[in-house]
Amino acid sequence: MKESFWMVFVVGLGIVAIIFIFVFQSMTNTDEHNYNLLKETTEAAMVDAFDIASYRYDGTIRIDREKFAENFIRRFANNANLSRTYYVKIYDVNEYPPKVSLEVSSTEQANTGSEIMEFDITNKLDAILETPY
Repeated sequence: MKESFWMVFVVGLGIVAIIFIFVFQSMTNTDEHNYNLLKETTEAAMVDAFDIASYRYDGTIRIDREKFAENFIRRFANNANLSRTYYVKIYDVNEYPPKVSLEVSSTEQANTGSEIMEFDITNKLDAILETPY
């Protein structure tokens, strides 16, 4: 009888450990996906918003603010996970020198039996457009 209680305890502990690992793996994957998506989308949108006319005229490297916001939202929406709600905040867009500050936040839900846990995942990024000389 004593050995059967130990077996029930070990099996229960194993199930709790598997649930714990699943929840944190899901959060880590979501955070990593959001960060990589934010980084790649920002870089591509900055390159798309590059103002070629001002570069040809006097050699200044600058981006167009409206074009950056439009390209960023379009690219982010194309690659984002459709099962989540994202909040995108564009804090600062400097046209010259080209610099942007962004924040993307989403909520991850985990179901552990009868309780639903929510985790807020926020990624912030400050990016500067670098060009080779």
